Amino acid sequence: MASAEKSALAPLSGRTIAHYRVLEKIGAGGMGEVYLAHDEQLDREVALKVLPQGDPTDKSHRKRLRKEAQALSKLSHPNIETLFEFITTDDLECLVVEYVAGTTLSDMLAAGALSEKEVARFGVQLADGLDSAHSQRVVHCDLKPDNLRITSDGRLKILDFGIARLLKPPRETTRTDTTTDSTNSSDQGMVGTLPYMAPEQLKAERADARTDIYSAGAVLYEMATGKRPFLEEAAPQLIEAIWHVQPVPPRALNPRISPEMERIILKCLEKEPENRYQAARELQVDLRQLTLPATTRPAPVFRRASKWWSQIGWVALFIFVLLTVRGLLRFWRRPKTPLITTGAGPIQSLAVLPLQNLSSDPQQEYFADGMTDLMITDLSQIRALRVISRTSSMKYKGTQKPVPQIARELHVDAVIEGSVLRDGGQVRITAQLIQGTNDENLWAQSYDRDLRDVLKLQADVAGAIANEIKIAVTAQEQNRLTNAPPVIPAAYEAYLKGRYHWNGGGEHDWLKARQYFEQAAQLDPNYAPAYSGLAEYYCFTDSLAPRVKMPKAKQFALRALEIDPNLADAHTSLGAVRFFADWNWPQAEREYQRALELDPGNLEARRLYADFLSETGRDKEALAEIRQAQQLDPLSISNQVMVGWTLYFARKFDQAVDQCRKATDLEPNSANAHDCLGLGYLAKNMYPKAIKECRKSMLLSGNDLNQAVDLATANAAAGNRGEAEKTMQEWRALARRSYVPSTFFARVHFALGEKEQGLARLEKAYAERDEYLTLLGVDPAFDSVRSDPRFQDLWRRVRRERSVP
Repeated sequence: MASAEKSALAPLSGRTIAHYRVLEKIGAGGMGEVYLAHDEQLDREVALKVLPQGDPTDKSHRKRLRKEAQALSKLSHPNIETLFEFITTDDLECLVVEYVAGTTLSDMLAAGALSEKEVARFGVQLADGLDSAHSQRVVHCDLKPDNLRITSDGRLKILDFGIARLLKPPRETTRTDTTTDSTNSSDQGMVGTLPYMAPEQLKAERADARTDIYSAGAVLYEMATGKRPFLEEAAPQLIEAIWHVQPVPPRALNPRISPEMERIILKCLEKEPENRYQAARELQVDLRQLTLPATTRPAPVFRRASKWWSQIGWVALFIFVLLTVRGLLRFWRRPKTPLITTGAGPIQSLAVLPLQNLSSDPQQEYFADGMTDLMITDLSQIRALRVISRTSSMKYKGTQKPVPQIARELHVDAVIEGSVLRDGGQVRITAQLIQGTNDENLWAQSYDRDLRDVLKLQADVAGAIANEIKIAVTAQEQNRLTNAPPVIPAAYEAYLKGRYHWNGGGEHDWLKARQYFEQAAQLDPNYAPAYSGLAEYYCFTDSLAPRVKMPKAKQFALRALEIDPNLADAHTSLGAVRFFADWNWPQAEREYQRALELDPGNLEARRLYADFLSETGRDKEALAEIRQAQQLDPLSISNQVMVGWTLYFARKFDQAVDQCRKATDLEPNSANAHDCLGLGYLAKNMYPKAIKECRKSMLLSGNDLNQAVDLATANAAAGNRGEAEKTMQEWRALARRSYVPSTFFARVHFALGEKEQGLARLEKAYAERDEYLTLLGVDPAFDSVRSDPRFQDLWRRVRRERSVP
């Protein structure tokens, strides 16, 4: 009795374990109990899988719990429950995992078979999760409806990796595994739940990914028919059936199941592992075809060919696919010869609308966005074609606007619509070219490639579009399109995730972007875009001092160009390093010009070059560059504000105020527009308006330091000494934790009439390689000391300094 009491779990509800407040018990089993708890630190609900300590009979259970933690720690996927941490206290061991609300698949199946659409949809998610686990050499070994939970929004989650097998690399694997029972694991045993176990599991043979595919097939069978593949009750008869008996064909139990679904299920349930799907991603591809609309589903049945389709060996088919029935009908009615020369005239400008993500996984959105960016980049490198930048194109993501309206708003002759479907290691891009004036479909094509050849895929799309619209393509441009290199898929995906976060625009997103760029470079040390992304991060982050970040930016930019001398983004970042850090202006200009020569549609290069021209006093040339940026990015408020800043630095204050006022009318929440307007008013000595606009800019930016300095300068110039000094005091405190540019202090000191303090701060800025020193020649903030010999000497040093390349 005492022993039983000792081994029992004391009620945990209301108790706090680490920083988890236990709410209620939500499950129990042979291993212990599961509790719903609240994470007090991150304000979220979690599940606690709890084992009691001190029970001499629970050794195998503790090992299983730790094994589950070990398996889950390797996995991160939307269809797999997430491990948060493993906790050991004096009286218990506890696994903290994601709380997955919803119902188990077994409860759902109590009402009978599911529709084929549901079977396919859940099957795709199951295969996707398994593919992720298998890529980390984790085999679940106990897939069954009880371990699959369906959330309220229809997402399938794989639970309970407690007996998962952590596979060694093939050369280290032995065939000495044995098993002891059907429910618990040992160091040598492969185990599971009998009705869903693969034949090789029952023979104590080594399990691998194909073992899980068999169990997935058993689950699919039950979803499709409402029954298990084998109904024998006694264990010996059930084992004999799994080994030697073929299951009843699913369509004999449910005639509504399609022949293709039946084929997929029975292939999973093959007795010999080599006759099943060899990887979960292959199963996912076939199941996904059943989820596509009839108009986009390949016919005949889609198969993998050569090294990237399945062993059936069918030749991959290139098919025409349109996103809507309207577009499909138009396409079949059009002549076979491309109908490009219409009454609307030749096509000389394009917009690539965001490609639709056909994956059922919303977390694959980064991949669709990355494919959109790549298509824009490939097309924008054709000098004779004007291609709208991603900034303007992405504003139409999810829009229902008709094509003619979009074309009018973007001032383009045509638009490209399309979709992207990523199935494991394969990618399908479907694109269609639509005349902007009359919504006429001019061309459509679907392309399938291995993920390694995704750059070639996109280059083929760009080349086909250029050919269809009869645009002039130079030999150099043609060479770039036809010689796209293969990629390492994992590195490429990490890079796309980095770009996705970089486009988020905030410092927190940029940090995530840097981490993904680093991961991409580690996975493929010869992948130039990864180093270019790192160079871009270190150029523009505000979280590091110039002497820390700029050498890193230069290092990564040069490394990227060593690998690929024609990478425009790397030339752009190197140009920024040359200008803001090295103060080597001739080399900076050459890098910007080289970037634009390689990629005329590179909006970032265009804007940075315009900024360079403005800060070096070449305002007319700067305005010309901005006008080209406006053609590439017609919906961007940033271009409107850039015009205002250029006029401001050119001392055309009235025009600057008019321009920035128009910008605030167009976008009332633009912090940069209000900042520009505020400094325009300040230059005209209109202090109340200047303070009002600068304060609004700072609030809209979330108290960004770049806006705070302009408010402090306006307060100082207006005689609000207390406010200005209070701001500088806050900066001094902040400077003990992070970098604050010394030019910011100098600007406020000069506005307060404190010339000596300001000049001292500028000397400190020079020692820091403060990137804002490039503004010394044009910024009105320094007009009060411009004639001072010490300022002039500093300015000469900045202009003449040349760092070693």
